[in-house]
Amino acid sequence: MQQISNAAQLGQAVRAARKQAGLTQAQVALTAGVGLRFVVDLEAGKPTAQIGKILQVITTLGGRLRLDGWPTPAEGDQR
Repeated sequence: MQQISNAAQLGQAVRAARKQAGLTQAQVALTAGVGLRFVVDLEAGKPTAQIGKILQVITTLGGRLRLDGWPTPAEGDQR
């Protein structure tokens, strides 16, 4: 598992996953339902990217977001 603590590291991880999957930025954008410019900016480490779109791209590339060290919400407290 890779540790990511800033936007540049996230961008590098997304780029590596995309290349490993053999996809172009345009293919990822189309499949994830985001714009090409968003994927380009995300891979470049732009710190203002929207988390919802980031999650769409991560999911498209077969990844998932995991937050270690955070408390698990109590059942029924999923607001």
